[in-house]
Amino acid sequence: MKNSIMMTAVLGILGLSACKNNGTDVNAPAFAERTSFTASRLYPEGIAYAPSLNKFVVTSLTQGKVGTVDVNGTYTDLFSDPQLISTQGVKVFNDRIYVCNAAQGIADKTTTTATMRTAGLFVYNIGTRQIERRTDLAALLPNASHLANDVAIDAQGVAYVTDSFSPVIYRVAADGTPSILVNNPVLGVPAGQFGLNGIVVHPGNYLIVVVASTGKLYKIDLANSNTITEVTGFAPVTGGDGMVLINDDLYVVNNRNQVTQLRGASNWATASVVKTDAVGYDQATTNTVINGQIYTLNARIGEVSAAAAASNPASLTSSAYSIQRFK
Repeated sequence: MKNSIMMTAVLGILGLSACKNNGTDVNAPAFAERTSFTASRLYPEGIAYAPSLNKFVVTSLTQGKVGTVDVNGTYTDLFSDPQLISTQGVKVFNDRIYVCNAAQGIADKTTTTATMRTAGLFVYNIGTRQIERRTDLAALLPNASHLANDVAIDAQGVAYVTDSFSPVIYRVAADGTPSILVNNPVLGVPAGQFGLNGIVVHPGNYLIVVVASTGKLYKIDLANSNTITEVTGFAPVTGGDGMVLINDDLYVVNNRNQVTQLRGASNWATASVVKTDAVGYDQATTNTVINGQIYTLNARIGEVSAAAAASNPASLTSSAYSIQRFK
């Protein structure tokens, strides 16, 4: 029963980030306002853009793999891995794909011992399609519940990963060495709720993270002993999921049905809502940026939640998904 409750909470709301840039790629194709694609039982959660492929990269909660979507809406498998159980947040950096590995009860490859106990960061070379590194993050806290949700990468190749079932942000050095950056109850939520989700790296040397169930944003000051402070000045973005940052504007997927644009002030001590786009989003999860445009994944996440609540992964049979551009 406890695992069913936790699975329901986990799958109810799921986690993307960007550094301070606009995803500039002069060779990027002109993606439509809405790109529809078909992939059998994919149930994607994370999305990124790969300039070397000129395609979106998407993950899979059910099948533990990574695929691509081109400008015409054609989905193609990119790679799989027996150790990838449920692929969550994904980023592209230095022609590598960084993907969070978790284990959810609806995943084809999960086991009883792995479910809600898995947190990993896997790195793949886009050119060779080969694995370069697997980092086990759950091993840092072996007796806790885990779900590696989202990853952000700084300019030096250091990765930061959120854990939705522990109040933890992991740091993975450029050479793959893992550590716990913060483990603080201020980032936690009651058992059965969904905690840390989206994360971005700000060039001011701090992180911004969202706690999904509360909709609160927190700043982690990397230059000041990783001090945690709540960002104030706006109504909580409840159900906060994937995030991207352009200059000091943060775009947060929230409530599964909208993207909220927040503008930070005073080094993100406070923020205010600039705009909310609520047209064209349905069961949305995460987003990415290309040439200043935000693209959000409509992932059918509500169906995943329902399947988890009913302990019925066989009900997950959908194949149609879409990517919506912020207006």
